[in-house]
Amino acid sequence: MTKIILQLRAALTAVSLAVIASLMLLPAGCGKGTDKDGTKSGDKSRSAEPVKLKVAYLGLTCEAPIFIAHEKGFYKEEGLDVTLKKTDWDGLREGLGNDTFQANHTLLMYLLKPIEQGGDMKVTGGIHTGCLRVQVSTKKEIKSVQELKGKTIGVPTHIGSPPFMFASRVLAANNINPDVVNGDVKWKPFPPDVLGKAVDEGLVDAVATSDPIGTILVGKGLVKTIADQSSDAPYAEEYCCVSVVSGALLRRDPAAAAKVTRALFKGAMWVRENPAPAATICVEKKYIAASVEINTQALSKLKYVPGVAKCKDSLQQAAKEMKLAGLLQPTTDADALARRAWQDLDGVTDEWVQGLKVEAASRSRPRLLDAPAFAALFEGLNANGSCKCCCRCCIE
Repeated sequence: MTKIILQLRAALTAVSLAVIASLMLLPAGCGKGTDKDGTKSGDKSRSAEPVKLKVAYLGLTCEAPIFIAHEKGFYKEEGLDVTLKKTDWDGLREGLGNDTFQANHTLLMYLLKPIEQGGDMKVTGGIHTGCLRVQVSTKKEIKSVQELKGKTIGVPTHIGSPPFMFASRVLAANNINPDVVNGDVKWKPFPPDVLGKAVDEGLVDAVATSDPIGTILVGKGLVKTIADQSSDAPYAEEYCCVSVVSGALLRRDPAAAAKVTRALFKGAMWVRENPAPAATICVEKKYIAASVEINTQALSKLKYVPGVAKCKDSLQQAAKEMKLAGLLQPTTDADALARRAWQDLDGVTDEWVQGLKVEAASRSRPRLLDAPAFAALFEGLNANGSCKCCCRCCIE
């Protein structure tokens, strides 16, 4: 009997050693914990190699976080191998919907309509607040939005541009029907550089603008502002541009969607802390066609404040007001649309943003020019052909 017991003990010991040895050979990432970057440790074996993504861009000043995230290594820091791909407005919308591009940051109002129509993309966070305005001729006695009823409003480029959408929301919020055909105002599109002439010659009573055009017209004494997205309630806290990812990426690799969003947030924070260096990088690397001086002023005026909770609020507010203004279908449930447009991501939180630190490449911040000085700078550079309008995202 003793001999049998000893044999059993020996067998059990051998089994135990084999089990321990096999466990030691298992990959280190088999646990269920979550790392600081929001990636589940169980996903580490899959994400050992950088995830390849295509991030789209249009070549606009406000897209600086996209470029800075690339130049400063924030994509690589998140374990991504990103290729930047230039496109146009139609290509951006279609590319995000069909997964040709996996990420971008762009206008919130531009995204809500295609999402309403079934576009396969999701908003994941806010990047910066806006610079849209409604302005009236200084030759007119108009003092408030309510007095625009029956007036003619000029818009840059075409009906449907971001300034038009913002002005429509402002009018509808003040009980003025902005409908293009049967509304209480008349809309007239002009090339952006002709808006000032249209106001000066009395072809329009008011204009819907964005920077730099809005500031230039103020600097020339042609207009005064009666609604400002950057400072007037309830728009001052609303995000103009938001991070967006393709629906296919979310289904395929939600961790990668979180990583690219965090990289864009880091880029936005770096631009906020370093507007002049960011402006220089974007021009010298030929991401945008503008002068360093104008680009610096434009970036300094934008408020880069990456965030989550306020972005959700911005989606709800924009959806409700766009529906009220007739920019969405009357049957659309605005709250449901806002919820459908949004995607929470692991590791992308306001708490994470608050703890985010980026370098300050320069201790001195650029001096913001007043409206007359800015207008003079822009006109001087534009006259010799060294600058093109760098803020087309809010014009076109």
